[in-house]
Amino acid sequence: MTLLIDRRALLACGLTLVAGPALAQAETGLVRVAMNTGKGVITLDLNVGKAPITARNFLRYVDLRRYDGASIFRASRVAGAPQTGVIEGGITGDASKVLRPIAHESTIKTGLTHKDGTISMANRGAGTATSDFFICVGDQPSFDADPAAPTTQIGFAAFGQVVDGMDVVRAILASPTSQTARVAAMRGEMLSPPVPIRSVRRVG
Repeated sequence: MTLLIDRRALLACGLTLVAGPALAQAETGLVRVAMNTGKGVITLDLNVGKAPITARNFLRYVDLRRYDGASIFRASRVAGAPQTGVIEGGITGDASKVLRPIAHESTIKTGLTHKDGTISMANRGAGTATSDFFICVGDQPSFDADPAAPTTQIGFAAFGQVVDGMDVVRAILASPTSQTARVAAMRGEMLSPPVPIRSVRRVG
């Protein structure tokens, strides 16, 4: 449990965008996207119906093609269970591509939980999530908001699910990592080299 709490605190990056493009605002239900990476394609269903702020924010990056040329840069494995963990990606090196942060959508509100294949937004606290996202490998209930302490243990905003390509996600999780990192606690987690995101596009 301590490990998961530490990893939760370290999953980073900022995003409180209030509105996406008009097209995204009108959407409800599930929206499918394909993420073409250097390891293969990951297909995801984004749950606009249950997590509209978070899913529409991700779609805004997709529609603006700002994930093109981004990367999956981190593989955080659970000690003693290296087949379990998260991969993290997003925009690095070009702050001009990062949109304003979005409001936090708690798992208590959306009913979406962090299970195997869930995509969620990284954050440093409520209202800080921007472009960075992570995908769970194995169930990660510690990333959900704590109903007993919803204002202090806010968790992360789950907003979709991998529907094809978990083999690609697992391959990325198992990829080589570096022992150097700007944050000491992330040593051994930064992918070396990062896995490029070639494009993210709507399907259909």
